Amino acid sequence: MDFSLNKEQEAVRKMVREFADKELAPIAAEIDETCEFPAATVKKMGELGLMGMTVPRELGGGGMDDVSYAVSIEEISRVCASHGVTMSVNNSLVCWPLLKFGTEEQKKKYLVDLASGKKLGAFGLTEPGAGTDAASQATVAVKEGDNYIITGSKVFITNGSKNQVAIIFAMTDKAKGLKGISAFIVEDTFNGYIVGSIEKKMGIRGSIQAELVFEKMAVPAANMLGKEGDGFKIAMATLDGGRIGIAAQALGIAQAAFEASLKYAKEREQFGKPIAKFQAIQWFLAEMATDIDAARMLVYKAAADKAQGRKYTVSAAMAKLYASDVAVRVTRNAIQIHGGYGYTKDYPLERYYRDAKITEIYEGTSEVQRMVISGDLLK
Repeated sequence: MDFSLNKEQEAVRKMVREFADKELAPIAAEIDETCEFPAATVKKMGELGLMGMTVPRELGGGGMDDVSYAVSIEEISRVCASHGVTMSVNNSLVCWPLLKFGTEEQKKKYLVDLASGKKLGAFGLTEPGAGTDAASQATVAVKEGDNYIITGSKVFITNGSKNQVAIIFAMTDKAKGLKGISAFIVEDTFNGYIVGSIEKKMGIRGSIQAELVFEKMAVPAANMLGKEGDGFKIAMATLDGGRIGIAAQALGIAQAAFEASLKYAKEREQFGKPIAKFQAIQWFLAEMATDIDAARMLVYKAAADKAQGRKYTVSAAMAKLYASDVAVRVTRNAIQIHGGYGYTKDYPLERYYRDAKITEIYEGTSEVQRMVISGDLLK
């Protein structure tokens, strides 16, 4: 059993780390402070092939494997979690379902530009009254001639207001419950497509989470993704892979907090010696390193399961559940190591702490991950 990355994956890590340190590190604190979407650096990520990493090259993507993708999300998020989630959504929640369920015409029309970073994508499932309970969707799609007329709204949509393409889920037959949900590819230029409120958030403040409103939006029937009634199946399959991306994001945040803490502990002196000499700090660091290593193994295993065609629903849920818990715990303890300085914006620890919390919530809360895992155990 080999736990090491291969040469290609190591090369990807090196390339992404150099990019993150050079391009993202200088602006990470600023975009957190201003809540400004970093369009220029997101474009550069697309030029590097990071916005559609597992999409074949002939369709505009990077042609890489899922482990390289997880490593890349980790490295980007180690420097800036806002860039990490922007990248994760475009890769996992938009490009992947188009590649998996799209027609050849849909791939040519939408996937090529999304995978190459020329356009940005969004994924719209959550509604004000329908989070985990997808069957409570109020957005409806009614067939009229060659179009579906969609009416409703979505909330907490990452990349919303900056995207040009979105995969939206709507009820085509309410009587069928989950089997009455269908998926559609929509464009921001469609009549009736409206960007609503922009969320003011605790963390990942350089990414955009917006409300999308659809007022009798006409969508060509040819833009249905999959078949009518396939929406819930598409959404759940998509979120399985998305959880690997968020787990990798959590891992990157934790790694950043650990590295900062290790450096600070060696430099900060109290009672005439570095605080790293005190057992309390040593134990903090030992537990942080152990937790991060364990999380990394779970994240990479889930990515390898996906890359090698094995079932990965449970391994992805385990990776997200554990890595997100580790991210919150490690960033909290990192602030404790830094003391009062950790609570100030002079150091990045408070940003890491704020960014970490969302990894326990989006793309399935930690409670949902426990449901997925226990459901498999008890079936």
